[in-house]
Amino acid sequence: MTYCVAMNLCEGLVFVSDSRTNAGVDHIATFRKLYVFGTPGERLVVLQTAGNLATSQAVVSLLRQRLHSEQANLLSVPTLFDVARLVGETLREVSEHDASAAGSGIDLSCSFLVGGQIAGEAPGLYNVYPQGNFIGATPDTPYFQIGESKYGKPILDRALRYESSLEQALRCALISFDSTIRSNLSVGMPLDLLVYRKDSLQVPTGYRVAEGDPYFEGVRQQWCSGLRALLMELPSAPESYLS
Repeated sequence: MTYCVAMNLCEGLVFVSDSRTNAGVDHIATFRKLYVFGTPGERLVVLQTAGNLATSQAVVSLLRQRLHSEQANLLSVPTLFDVARLVGETLREVSEHDASAAGSGIDLSCSFLVGGQIAGEAPGLYNVYPQGNFIGATPDTPYFQIGESKYGKPILDRALRYESSLEQALRCALISFDSTIRSNLSVGMPLDLLVYRKDSLQVPTGYRVAEGDPYFEGVRQQWCSGLRALLMELPSAPESYLS
């Protein structure tokens, strides 16, 4: 299992992914699940993956191979909508090729988050389902999650808004990951993150948050102590609650 979150906000885009993959308690490894493609000054395309690692790696490998071909690819299609459609089509292609293995009881499905910006249009964010179809983020629903999403979702729902600054959104995402990591052993460090400012059309290098990262550790400790302090400040329950 994994956990990825992506946000499409007024100021730009935020992407954070964990890097843990496991096939049982004896087979835990680290694999990058955030992939960056782009041409400075023209486009940025970011992919995040969750689900079967073999399927997602096959999809990403095919997309990379086709960057240098004459057929439609991540760096040639005219809109981000077309990028999401291309990812969905490639996902279906891989799934159909490997369909014969589905009878073995192995879940080969995976999903993608696709975000970025192409010159001439606004930034966009899409959630590509295992079947290859997809939906886009809106100001009313400015974020998507894939993977082990349930532990981090309440924080995003309460704190994140389309108008949130990129820095505030990043803090919110990190707290969401802290809650998920604390509650689910299948999600773990390091974290890969990327922040993109709207209309910059640059390709950020991103940042890897390693175990013991001073900023992340400080944020999670302050969040934990703040929750405890707030709990103590809440009004006492009435006697009728306790009888």
